[in-house]
Amino acid sequence: MLHRLILPFAALFLSAQVSWAAASLPNPTEHLKSTIDPILEVLANQSLDTEGKRDKIRAIIGERFDFWAMSQRTLGKNWRGATAEQKKRFSNAFRKLLEETYLVMVEQYTDQKVNYVDEKIKKQKYAQVDTVIISKDSPSMPVNYKLRIKKDNQWWVYDVVIEGVSMISNYRTSYQEIVKNEGMDQLITKIEEKNACSDCGEKTAASQ
Repeated sequence: MLHRLILPFAALFLSAQVSWAAASLPNPTEHLKSTIDPILEVLANQSLDTEGKRDKIRAIIGERFDFWAMSQRTLGKNWRGATAEQKKRFSNAFRKLLEETYLVMVEQYTDQKVNYVDEKIKKQKYAQVDTVIISKDSPSMPVNYKLRIKKDNQWWVYDVVIEGVSMISNYRTSYQEIVKNEGMDQLITKIEEKNACSDCGEKTAASQ
Protein backbone atom coordinates (compact mmCIF):
# COMPACT_ATOMS: atom_id res chain seq x y z
CA MET A 1 0.00 0.00 0.00
CA LEU A 2 2.84 2.34 0.91
CA HIS A 3 4.54 2.04 -2.47
CA ARG A 4 1.27 3.04 -4.16
CA LEU A 5 1.37 6.30 -2.23
CA ILE A 6 5.08 6.89 -2.79
CA LEU A 7 5.11 6.37 -6.57
CA PRO A 8 2.91 9.39 -7.49
CA PHE A 9 4.99 11.67 -5.23
CA ALA A 10 8.22 10.31 -6.73
CA ALA A 11 6.92 10.96 -10.24
CA LEU A 12 5.89 14.47 -9.23
CA PHE A 13 9.34 15.09 -7.70
CA LEU A 14 11.15 13.89 -10.84
CA SER A 15 8.90 16.00 -13.05
CA ALA A 16 9.65 19.05 -10.92
CA GLN A 17 13.38 18.35 -11.20
CA VAL A 18 13.19 18.20 -15.01
CA SER A 19 11.16 21.40 -15.16
CA TRP A 20 13.63 23.16 -12.84
CA ALA A 21 16.59 21.97 -14.94
CA ALA A 22 14.97 23.27 -18.15
CA ALA A 23 14.16 26.60 -16.51
CA SER A 24 17.73 26.97 -15.19
CA LEU A 25 19.34 26.43 -18.59
CA PRO A 26 20.72 29.52 -20.34
CA ASN A 27 18.46 30.62 -23.17
CA PRO A 28 19.87 29.44 -26.54
CA THR A 29 17.98 32.10 -28.50
CA GLU A 30 19.41 34.89 -26.34
CA HIS A 31 22.91 33.46 -26.71
CA LEU A 32 22.47 33.31 -30.48
CA LYS A 33 21.07 36.86 -30.59
CA SER A 34 24.24 38.05 -28.85
CA THR A 35 26.10 36.85 -31.96
CA ILE A 36 23.64 37.65 -34.76
CA ASP A 37 22.83 41.20 -33.67
CA PRO A 38 26.50 42.34 -33.70
CA ILE A 39 26.92 40.75 -37.15
CA LEU A 40 23.99 42.81 -38.46
CA GLU A 41 25.53 45.94 -36.93
CA VAL A 42 28.81 45.24 -38.72
CA LEU A 43 27.06 44.68 -42.05
CA ALA A 44 25.23 47.99 -41.66
CA ASN A 45 28.40 49.91 -40.77
CA GLN A 46 29.16 52.11 -43.78
CA SER A 47 32.54 53.16 -42.40
CA LEU A 48 33.99 49.66 -42.88
CA ASP A 49 35.17 48.24 -46.19
CA THR A 50 34.41 44.65 -47.18
CA GLU A 51 37.55 43.16 -45.67
CA GLY A 52 37.08 45.15 -42.46
CA LYS A 53 33.55 43.79 -42.12
CA ARG A 54 34.72 40.24 -42.82
CA ASP A 55 37.42 40.45 -40.14
CA LYS A 56 34.93 41.65 -37.53
CA ILE A 57 32.36 38.99 -38.46
CA ARG A 58 34.99 36.24 -38.26
CA ALA A 59 35.86 37.40 -34.75
CA ILE A 60 32.20 37.45 -33.71
CA ILE A 61 31.34 33.97 -34.96
CA GLY A 62 34.56 32.63 -33.45
CA GLU A 63 33.03 33.34 -30.03
CA ARG A 64 29.89 31.28 -30.74
CA PHE A 65 30.72 28.66 -33.41
CA ASP A 66 32.31 25.42 -32.19
CA PHE A 67 34.53 24.74 -35.21
CA TRP A 68 36.29 21.85 -33.49
CA ALA A 69 32.97 20.02 -32.97
CA MET A 70 31.98 20.85 -36.56
CA SER A 71 35.19 19.24 -37.78
CA GLN A 72 34.59 16.12 -35.69
CA ARG A 73 31.03 15.71 -36.93
CA THR A 74 32.03 16.24 -40.55
CA LEU A 75 34.76 13.62 -40.55
CA GLY A 76 32.84 11.14 -38.38
CA LYS A 77 34.76 7.87 -38.02
CA ASN A 78 37.67 9.32 -39.99
CA TRP A 79 38.25 11.81 -37.16
CA ARG A 80 39.06 8.96 -34.78
CA GLY A 81 41.63 7.58 -37.20
CA ALA A 82 43.35 10.92 -37.81
CA THR A 83 46.58 11.95 -36.11
CA ALA A 84 46.69 14.96 -33.78
CA GLU A 85 48.44 16.99 -36.50
CA GLN A 86 45.85 15.99 -39.12
CA LYS A 87 43.02 16.98 -36.76
CA LYS A 88 44.61 20.37 -36.19
CA ARG A 89 45.24 21.00 -39.89
CA PHE A 90 41.77 19.85 -40.89
CA SER A 91 40.06 21.91 -38.18
CA ASN A 92 41.94 25.08 -39.19
CA ALA A 93 41.26 24.58 -42.91
CA PHE A 94 37.63 23.57 -42.42
CA ARG A 95 37.02 26.53 -40.12
CA LYS A 96 38.19 28.90 -42.83
CA LEU A 97 35.97 27.19 -45.40
CA LEU A 98 32.90 27.37 -43.14
CA GLU A 99 33.59 31.01 -42.33
CA GLU A 100 33.69 31.81 -46.04
CA THR A 101 30.43 29.91 -46.65
CA TYR A 102 28.70 31.79 -43.83
CA LEU A 103 30.13 35.15 -44.88
CA VAL A 104 28.90 34.72 -48.46
CA MET A 105 25.45 33.89 -47.11
CA VAL A 106 25.11 36.90 -44.79
CA GLU A 107 26.63 39.31 -47.32
CA GLN A 108 23.74 38.66 -49.70
CA TYR A 109 21.49 40.70 -47.44
CA THR A 110 21.24 44.46 -47.02
CA ASP A 111 18.90 46.13 -44.54
CA GLN A 112 18.58 42.75 -42.91
CA LYS A 113 16.22 41.75 -40.20
CA VAL A 114 16.33 38.40 -38.43
CA ASN A 115 13.15 36.89 -37.04
CA TYR A 116 13.57 34.23 -34.35
CA VAL A 117 10.66 31.92 -35.02
CA ASP A 118 11.20 28.81 -32.87
CA GLU A 119 13.40 27.22 -30.24
CA LYS A 120 13.65 23.58 -29.21
CA ILE A 121 15.80 22.09 -26.43
CA LYS A 122 16.56 18.37 -26.38
CA LYS A 123 17.93 16.36 -23.45
CA GLN A 124 18.97 19.57 -21.68
CA LYS A 125 22.09 19.54 -23.87
CA TYR A 126 21.13 20.29 -27.48
CA ALA A 127 19.03 23.05 -28.99
CA GLN A 128 17.82 24.30 -32.35
CA VAL A 129 16.95 27.93 -32.97
CA ASP A 130 15.03 28.60 -36.18
CA THR A 131 15.45 32.01 -37.78
CA VAL A 132 14.40 33.75 -40.97
CA ILE A 133 16.53 36.46 -42.60
CA ILE A 134 14.35 39.13 -44.15
CA SER A 135 15.58 41.77 -46.56
CA LYS A 136 13.95 44.29 -48.88
CA ASP A 137 16.11 43.29 -51.82
CA SER A 138 16.27 39.49 -51.47
CA PRO A 139 13.83 36.65 -50.79
CA SER A 140 13.54 35.63 -47.14
CA MET A 141 15.93 32.85 -46.15
CA PRO A 142 15.34 30.30 -43.35
CA VAL A 143 18.49 29.65 -41.35
CA ASN A 144 18.39 27.15 -38.47
CA TYR A 145 21.17 26.94 -35.90
CA LYS A 146 21.97 23.76 -34.01
CA LEU A 147 23.65 24.36 -30.69
CA ARG A 148 24.98 22.39 -27.75
CA ILE A 149 25.70 23.57 -24.23
CA LYS A 150 29.28 23.16 -23.00
CA LYS A 151 30.98 23.19 -19.64
CA ASP A 152 31.25 26.97 -19.77
CA ASN A 153 27.41 27.04 -19.61
CA GLN A 154 27.29 28.68 -23.04
CA TRP A 155 25.39 27.50 -26.11
CA TRP A 156 27.76 26.87 -29.02
CA VAL A 157 26.75 26.44 -32.67
CA TYR A 158 27.80 23.09 -34.15
CA ASP A 159 25.81 23.24 -37.41
CA VAL A 160 23.97 25.76 -39.54
CA VAL A 161 21.12 24.66 -41.80
CA ILE A 162 20.60 27.12 -44.66
CA GLU A 163 17.36 26.67 -46.62
CA GLY A 164 17.16 23.06 -45.42
CA VAL A 165 20.77 22.18 -46.23
CA SER A 166 23.10 21.38 -43.35
CA MET A 167 26.57 22.89 -43.71
CA ILE A 168 28.05 19.81 -42.01
CA SER A 169 26.11 17.17 -43.96
CA ASN A 170 26.84 19.06 -47.17
CA TYR A 171 30.54 18.25 -46.82
CA ARG A 172 30.46 14.93 -44.93
CA THR A 173 29.66 12.56 -47.81
CA SER A 174 32.17 14.00 -50.28
CA TYR A 175 34.89 14.20 -47.63
CA GLN A 176 34.39 10.59 -46.61
CA GLU A 177 34.79 9.58 -50.25
CA ILE A 178 38.02 11.58 -50.64
CA VAL A 179 39.52 10.10 -47.45
CA LYS A 180 38.59 6.61 -48.60
CA ASN A 181 40.13 7.01 -52.07
CA GLU A 182 42.96 9.48 -51.50
CA GLY A 183 43.65 9.69 -47.78
CA MET A 184 43.29 12.32 -45.07
CA ASP A 185 46.31 14.42 -46.07
CA GLN A 186 44.99 14.81 -49.60
CA LEU A 187 41.59 15.95 -48.30
CA ILE A 188 43.24 18.59 -46.13
CA THR A 189 45.39 19.76 -49.04
CA LYS A 190 42.32 20.13 -51.26
CA ILE A 191 40.57 22.29 -48.63
CA GLU A 192 43.67 24.42 -48.09
CA GLU A 193 44.01 24.97 -51.85
CA LYS A 194 40.36 25.99 -52.10
CA ASN A 195 40.85 28.45 -49.23
CA ALA A 196 43.92 29.89 -50.95
CA CYS A 197 41.90 30.50 -54.13
CA SER A 198 39.24 32.23 -52.06
CA ASP A 199 41.87 34.50 -50.51
CA CYS A 200 43.10 35.45 -53.99
CA GLY A 201 39.59 36.40 -55.01
CA GLU A 202 39.04 38.52 -51.89
CA LYS A 203 42.31 40.41 -52.38
CA THR A 204 41.55 41.07 -56.06
CA ALA A 205 38.07 42.37 -55.22
CA ALA A 206 39.42 44.55 -52.41
CA SER A 207 42.03 46.14 -54.66
CA GLN A 208 39.53 47.13 -57.34
